[in-house]
Amino acid sequence: MVDVKICGLSTMESVDAAIEAGAGLVGFVFYPRSPRHVSFPLAKKLAAHARGRAKIVALIVDANDVALQEIDNIVAPDLYQAHGAETPERVQEIAALTGKPVIKAIKIGASADVARADAYAGKASLILYDAKAPETLVNALPGGNGIAFDWSLLGSERQPEGFILSGGLNPENVAKAIRATGAPIVDVSSGVEKAPGVKDLSLIRKFIEAAKAAR
Repeated sequence: MVDVKICGLSTMESVDAAIEAGAGLVGFVFYPRSPRHVSFPLAKKLAAHARGRAKIVALIVDANDVALQEIDNIVAPDLYQAHGAETPERVQEIAALTGKPVIKAIKIGASADVARADAYAGKASLILYDAKAPETLVNALPGGNGIAFDWSLLGSERQPEGFILSGGLNPENVAKAIRATGAPIVDVSSGVEKAPGVKDLSLIRKFIEAAKAAR
């Protein structure tokens, strides 16, 4: 069965909604430019609330070692999600510094972008395919822009085991995306929101229900 990651959570209610509906991973964003950014004190409470019920993922964007150590000490996530311009070497450093597996986000706009994942083999524990924001998008974020990419770009020969599909997913299209890509894990943030950074509990439940029923 497909697993689900709900990212950008910022309230106890949204954490409960995600986990109770069957999400195996919950994500907290540590990137001040994002409307989903959470403070360390809040993230600590949310992580404690989720711990043992789902895997806790800390989303970072080109974080330095000091920030990583703060997140690790205060939040103690199960995994890190590197969503910036982190090189394969930096991903390896993050894993060594924290002792935690690292998900590396690869932004897809064309077939050549998919091949970039190859460089992270043996360094990232999981690859997350996200949509590359168009250059015309004003104030684009590293992720959470609500944009989908052409799923056919993920040819079967390039699908690593355990990859995560993200980018523009919502309750209406997630089943189609799963069938098109064979994704074992799907990730959503803006697709289950009623406003930027504000999760809709009903959409969270509908998304997970649709993902679990897919195939």
